[in-house]
Amino acid sequence: MSSQEPSTEAGTEPSPWNVPNALTVLRILLVPLFGWMLLAHPEAAGWRWATTGVFVLAMATDFVDGRLARSHNLITSFGKLMDPIADKALTGMAFIGLSIIGELWWWVTIVILLREWGITVMRFFILKYGVMAANRGGKLKTMTQSAALVLYLLPLPAAGLSFGGIVEVVSWVLMAAAFLLTVLTGLDYLREAARMRAGYLATHPDAR
Repeated sequence: MSSQEPSTEAGTEPSPWNVPNALTVLRILLVPLFGWMLLAHPEAAGWRWATTGVFVLAMATDFVDGRLARSHNLITSFGKLMDPIADKALTGMAFIGLSIIGELWWWVTIVILLREWGITVMRFFILKYGVMAANRGGKLKTMTQSAALVLYLLPLPAAGLSFGGIVEVVSWVLMAAAFLLTVLTGLDYLREAARMRAGYLATHPDAR
């Protein structure tokens, strides 16, 4: 979501051993913990609150690592590559977990994951053309996905809260918006990959 932007000074990339990248790695390490908590006791309200807290904490590291990287000139190729992968691992676990416990349609999860991991694999294949960082549409998509997932994770009806029904409707609307943004930004990344390849081949004709 807070993916790191390209460095402004060519040839001066800092060491990958820095705090923003450590936070990105921490987010990845929190994925199995979050998944286990979500699946262990999905109907226990207290457990779901704790699970939601872990998810929010993990997503908060995404915001912090991006701000630190930009404000302290700690932007690295590792961060640009691994930051969106960490996001996809976390949100992917949330989508799969919610579908396993029967709280989200599987077809929604499958379409979103096909797009997310398809683009991730594509990033690796086009590394020879350059590192494709997340764009604004991708960040908005991740933010919308995260907001929808938080609302889906909250155990409001189980906790007996009167406004649980309203939140449920809002979560449906956000999930629909996240689904649409996921598909549209996927198409946008495909166009960007084609542009990067064309630009590379224009300057490296022998690579054809």
